[in-house]
Amino acid sequence: MKTLRPTSFDVAERAGVSQSTVSRALRGSPGVNAETRARVSAAARELGYVVDRHASSLRLKSSETIALVTICRPGEDRSAINPFYFALLGSIAAATSARGFNLLVSFQENADNFRADFVASGLADAMIVIGTTSNRAAWKYFADAQASGLDFVCWGSPGSPFHWMRSENDIGGQLAAEHFVATGRRRIAFVGPAQSPQRQFDERRDGFTAALGLHGLTPVVAEPPAAADRHAQGVAAVQALLAAHPETNAIFAASDMLALGVLQGLKDAGRRVPDDVALIGFDGIRAGTLADPALTTLEPDLDAAGEALVAMALEDDEHTRSGTRIPVHLVVRGTA
Repeated sequence: MKTLRPTSFDVAERAGVSQSTVSRALRGSPGVNAETRARVSAAARELGYVVDRHASSLRLKSSETIALVTICRPGEDRSAINPFYFALLGSIAAATSARGFNLLVSFQENADNFRADFVASGLADAMIVIGTTSNRAAWKYFADAQASGLDFVCWGSPGSPFHWMRSENDIGGQLAAEHFVATGRRRIAFVGPAQSPQRQFDERRDGFTAALGLHGLTPVVAEPPAAADRHAQGVAAVQALLAAHPETNAIFAASDMLALGVLQGLKDAGRRVPDDVALIGFDGIRAGTLADPALTTLEPDLDAAGEALVAMALEDDEHTRSGTRIPVHLVVRGTA
């Protein structure tokens, strides 16, 4: 009976890495650290695996490129994308460049341009996915792609099927709550979805609510209505909140874009910020520094996020493939 030759998938199983890492390790890619390269080489020797250089020369050629997919809302103008994702994109680009890699950026919004095979097709050595979780069709596509064997890592993905990274959202919620309590605020609200496919919103709300509960306080949850974008949702949400709870004197918004809409809505209602109502957002986008007053926010360490996402995508041993958290800190400005 003919003996089957070992494959790169056999080597990957023995070494405890993905098949794409085996390919990168055996071609000497700088994206694979020395320890992983040694482990893959040892597994290949143990199994008697030899690369067929003629048959796989094109497939094994390193692109030295990382693909970055940014998921958009269908029909959304690229200039209207949440600026947080542009900031994260910049951090990923810096981390990619520091490793000597190129960055291939793909904006995707519907079935006409969905694509997840950048690594399999040889265009990239690794792939990262970021962007809005409101595009459920896109995330279903990428969930199916990952289930089929295509490999990538995500920022803020909507569920457990993905290799994901997020901010320390619950800790950010706790920091917002403690700041409001320490500054004497007691009639407090959260503006954000009650249940969201965007898990980070739920985590921020839950951390905020739990921390307030330790002080005997329960926040009002003001769920934004459907609107064109987060800013418009924030405006509408605070209008409804003030109509139902005019005594509100502190608001934690689930994102900075929501918070900027809340700020506009408070001004429209004649409320002084922070005198009448204190406001905290989450994301640390630059637009918050340009608001009047400047927005107090929970800011993730985006430099750390960019480096960690690239490391995760390239499967550096010191970075777990799922559940990595990026620290956040409270930046106190004029709104709180």
